[in-house]
Amino acid sequence: MSKLQTVLSREQILEQVVSNKKFYNNNQNVEEPHIAAIFSNSDEELLAQIGYKPELKRHFSTLQCFGVAFSIMGLLPSIASILAQGIIAGPAGCLWGWVISSILIFTIGISMSENGSSIPTSGGLYYWTNYYAPPKMKTLISYLIGNTNSIALIGALCSVDYGFAQEILSIVVISKDGDFDITPAKTYGIFVGCVLAHIAITCFSSKNCAHLQTTSIVVNLFVIVLFVIAMPIGARGHFKPASYVFGEFDNLSDWPMGWTQLSAAWLPAIWTIGAFDSVIHMSEEVKDAERTIPIGILGSISACGILGTIILIITFFCIQTDDIEGHLLGSKFGFPMAQIIYDVLGKKWAMAFMVLIAFAQFLMGASILTAISRQIWAFARDNGLPFSSWIKKVNHKLSVPINAVWFGGIMAIIIGLLVLIGPVAANALFTLYIAGNYVAWSTPTFLRLTFGRHKFKPGKFYLGPFFSPLIGWISTTFCAYTFIMVMFPASIGVDKDTMNYTCVITPSVWIFSLIYYYVYAHKIYHGPCKTVDVDSTGEYLEGVDPNDGASSEPTGEKTSLTDVKVHEKV
Repeated sequence: MSKLQTVLSREQILEQVVSNKKFYNNNQNVEEPHIAAIFSNSDEELLAQIGYKPELKRHFSTLQCFGVAFSIMGLLPSIASILAQGIIAGPAGCLWGWVISSILIFTIGISMSENGSSIPTSGGLYYWTNYYAPPKMKTLISYLIGNTNSIALIGALCSVDYGFAQEILSIVVISKDGDFDITPAKTYGIFVGCVLAHIAITCFSSKNCAHLQTTSIVVNLFVIVLFVIAMPIGARGHFKPASYVFGEFDNLSDWPMGWTQLSAAWLPAIWTIGAFDSVIHMSEEVKDAERTIPIGILGSISACGILGTIILIITFFCIQTDDIEGHLLGSKFGFPMAQIIYDVLGKKWAMAFMVLIAFAQFLMGASILTAISRQIWAFARDNGLPFSSWIKKVNHKLSVPINAVWFGGIMAIIIGLLVLIGPVAANALFTLYIAGNYVAWSTPTFLRLTFGRHKFKPGKFYLGPFFSPLIGWISTTFCAYTFIMVMFPASIGVDKDTMNYTCVITPSVWIFSLIYYYVYAHKIYHGPCKTVDVDSTGEYLEGVDPNDGASSEPTGEKTSLTDVKVHEKV
């Protein structure tokens, strides 16, 4: 029989175990879980070791798991949405910024894959945080990470659907030859309609959502292939020289040149090659999770890094103007990529491409809301959110957490109100997603490398005792830099129009989370909760006398926890 490693004080354990039976179901703070992924015989057995009973059906294949992340990244639509922020560093700055940051992002993917292969669960990020964190702080830190990851994913949906609204409006402007005014109200109206459509789609059965990922892979690859073929044909004879594409660095902001090259130039890849943690949030719906998770994460990052480099090279070779600031950033279409395609292929082709790009972007939103709902559902399952008892309900007929889908969608509509302030404020939707995710991604790895290194048991994916920590430290350092970087405003002179609202929203999430935790959540959230039966055959706790719950003196005997009636499911 194994001995429980008590994390709380003996007095706290006496009080909680004897007086509050549900508290025992926190398998992180009272009962140390024994997770050995490499020796598990099935997904269900490993999930039980983690502490959860299976509630979602495993409909997602390895390809569809890859498709979730690849679809959310939505390569060409994402590049089209974020190009305006990257090209201010010049073509070469944007291109090399993409290459460098893609490599660094891959290190994050490696560390996350090791974590996910070892402990695959839908609430992975906050579960790992709780598992590896210092005993006295684990519940609070995991609570903050769970909220941070949730709001970051909602921010991702906002940015994707905001990009979709921009693309739709650019199509209208092209069709009317520029005789159409784009206003924040029009943009927000399309944004809300898109979010509601995604809620409807995501509420379909889990099996249909899985098929949607296959469709999204096909659509994204088709758009990329068409772009790679059509653009060089349309621009033949009018290509920019290689020195322009690979050597033209610029600075179209009022920040110093060096900062522009290390911030704006890196932003397109950092925003585009993101949300690969969606694979983690789908881990209770994939088959052979220990193997599938690394394939989904690293495969999607690699594919997007390589294909994105190709897309940018072709885009910059095909630019038909030297006036990036006036002609592209100041385009009447409101979208630099739309202007580039229009200059190369003309009105009809530009409209056709923007329709395809918008459709691919729409599929991105559906995929990310699927991932959001699983994270929100997992966190609510552990009582981490307000209204958790309602949010965590699963429609067993469809095998979908419908309430979590609605919660995520409504929160996106609320945060999306930033669109009404103006374009600069709306850009916070992009950096909000980056800031929150990079904190949530790096925290478990940092804790695993420090306080929890003795607890880490590798799964099927592991780089060994030398390369694993080396890459882990590189990834956490890069995450820390990125978090700081995205807090900076677009220009040195800050007013209500140029304010970067990310530096307000992200800390606000932490402040309100702390307030809610200390006021109420500490009563119901104790870290990950066990939803499987407690093993009745053999865990013992020193010093607990079920016949005298008030006693604080050790009895010297080992009393079975089964005697204090803690066989309950949350």
